[in-house]
Amino acid sequence: MRIETKLPRVGTTIFTVMSQLAARHGAVNLGQGFPDFEVPAFLREALARAMADGHNQYAPMTGIAALREQIARKTQACYGRAVDADAEVTVTSGATEAIFAAIHALVRAGEEVVVLDPCYDCYEPAIELAGARAVHVPLDAADFSVDWQRVRDAIGPRTRMLMINSPHNPSGAMLSDADLDTLAEILRDTDIVLLSDEVYEHIVFDGRRHESVLRHAELAARSVVISSFGKTYHCTGWKVGYAIAPAALSAEFRKVHQYLTFCTFAPAQWAFAGMIERHPEHYLELPAFYQQKRDRFRSLLAGSRLRLLPVPGGYFQLVDYSAVSDLPDRAFCEWLTTEHGVAAIPLSPFYDSPPPGQRLARLCFAKTDATLVAAAERLVKV
Repeated sequence: MRIETKLPRVGTTIFTVMSQLAARHGAVNLGQGFPDFEVPAFLREALARAMADGHNQYAPMTGIAALREQIARKTQACYGRAVDADAEVTVTSGATEAIFAAIHALVRAGEEVVVLDPCYDCYEPAIELAGARAVHVPLDAADFSVDWQRVRDAIGPRTRMLMINSPHNPSGAMLSDADLDTLAEILRDTDIVLLSDEVYEHIVFDGRRHESVLRHAELAARSVVISSFGKTYHCTGWKVGYAIAPAALSAEFRKVHQYLTFCTFAPAQWAFAGMIERHPEHYLELPAFYQQKRDRFRSLLAGSRLRLLPVPGGYFQLVDYSAVSDLPDRAFCEWLTTEHGVAAIPLSPFYDSPPPGQRLARLCFAKTDATLVAAAERLVKV
């Protein structure tokens, strides 16, 4: 039987490839972005309690009411924006599902989506499967800031959506309020929808404030804003996220969501509702929690030949390995894993066209101190 692939450029993701390579060689895995420490005790206990209490059947398609209400209250507390828990909040099976649903709900075949490179690898396949085309705009190669003139130049009559990500994966770069003002000016008087990937919203450092699109009334009115409980509560395997959008956009979003996953793991929804209500200190203290890990990891690598790039947000450290090797980034990461026992992620898979000569790798510091020490001891010998 002849099979024609709908995604000819897509194979196994680099995250899976590097994690498998790490497992085969017994390497410390700083590649795939998941914590290796436990979720909060209250959350674990609340999950078990929800299952014991019988919350094991389908949840409502939009998410249980208690969780949507807590998300709305948290949004008001964090960003000063009142959202309608019934009409504007949808619980999803992770942020990746939310991104896929938003693109397929709002982008039609033949249209274009502007993405900023480097970008997370799930963006373009979802765009291609919708029959649309990704238009890649590179971020600054040095600090990953946005050249807004290049964004203006990329927008055309077929542009339907623009995607942003702050704090940014893989660099940790963050958009400022001035960036959002400029973006609002660019999108004004257009029908372009903004998709804002904000899964690292609570992992910001050095006293900086996360400038959510939800703080910006003009942008919020045309946006789908996506976040992830997995990143905030150290439970990436639970795969629970959510989308906030105006009622009209949410109605379209839900048409796809209901036939994609319909609903999301019910016991976890009850657990998150209780966690947000009873322990808001968790997400409020998350910046300090991860800043300690960032600073610890950077201090451990101070004696290495790797040049450490700044980390404004997120839980990834980019390193320039130019002083170590001239290998392309994927070959370098494979060599680092097999020969030195530390798994990293190359940056080239995040690009449509990687900058020539770029020698960067991504290391995840969402790990226990023991893991970070073990990895650093190997990296300083490279």
